[in-house]
Amino acid sequence: MRFQVIHRTLCRYDSPVSVCHYHAKLTPRRLPNQECPWHEITIRPEPLHRYHRHDAYGNAITYFEIEGSHDELEVTSRCYIHVKAQPEVNAAATLPWECVRDICQSSEWSAATMAAEFVCDSPLIHPSREMREYAMRSFTPARPILEAALDLNHRIFTDFTFDPTATHVATPITESWKKKRGVCQDYAQVMIACLRGVGLPARYVSGYLETLPPPGQQKLIGADASHAWLSLWCGEDWGWMDLDPTNDLMPSLRHITLAWGRDFSDVSPLRGVTLGAGNQVILVAVDVSHDD
Repeated sequence: MRFQVIHRTLCRYDSPVSVCHYHAKLTPRRLPNQECPWHEITIRPEPLHRYHRHDAYGNAITYFEIEGSHDELEVTSRCYIHVKAQPEVNAAATLPWECVRDICQSSEWSAATMAAEFVCDSPLIHPSREMREYAMRSFTPARPILEAALDLNHRIFTDFTFDPTATHVATPITESWKKKRGVCQDYAQVMIACLRGVGLPARYVSGYLETLPPPGQQKLIGADASHAWLSLWCGEDWGWMDLDPTNDLMPSLRHITLAWGRDFSDVSPLRGVTLGAGNQVILVAVDVSHDD
C-alpha cells in the first residue's frame, strides 16, 4: 500500500512571540514493513536555525528556532509512505507470558534486557493494583503471551467508550481508567499500564491511519488525526508485536508508524517553548490518502 500523508499544525498566540524553540517528531520511521522515500517539513515563519537528530529510541527529530515577532506558527509535514503487510502470527504458538516476564529480569545483556526498560513506570504511566488485576483476567497461568494480549486488547475495546470530550492530552491515566472513556492515547496508555503491571515490556506508538478506507471496509476510529497504539515484546523469536485496543486489531497495512517511546511524552509531534506567547490555540489537521 502506498500513502501520502499531510500533517498540518497551526499555533495561534494571544500576543506576539519574539522567540520560540521547538522540536518536531514528524518523520515516519523506516521499518522492515514501512519505507518513506520522500519527506519534508515546511515551517512558517522561516526558522533561524534548523537541524536534525535522533532520540534515544531512534525517532527522528527536527529542532528549529524562530526569532522575530510573530503571532502564529505553522508546521506542515508531507511524506510518501509504502507499507507492506505484516506476516501472520499464530498467537497460540507464542511463549507463555511468564517466560517473557522472567527473561526480561535476567542480568545478562540481551534483547530481553533491552526491552525491559519498557516494563518500568514512565512519566505518564504508573500501573495501579486495579490495572494489574484487570490484566490478570487475561494473563492466566502459562497462557501464550500474544493470545493473552489479544484477549486484553478486546476487553479494553469492549469495556471502554471512545469519547473525544472525556479527556485531553494532559489527562492522567488514573482518570481515563476511572471513566473508562477517552481517545486512542488513553486506550493505548491504559493497556500499556496493564501489561507493565504484570511485568511485560510495552511501548507507546504514534502514527496515522488512512482517512478513507478501501471500498467495503469500515473506517477505523482515529483516522482523522494522529493515532496511537502500542507494541508488546513477545520474546526474541517474535520481537515487538503491535496492538490497537481502540479498534480491537493488530495493525497492518492501514497503520503508519511515526515514533515510539515509553508514553506520549516521548513522541509528542510538536513540543517547545515560547517567549511572550500568553495563551495559544493549536489546530491540527491530518490527511492520509492512497498515492496512486
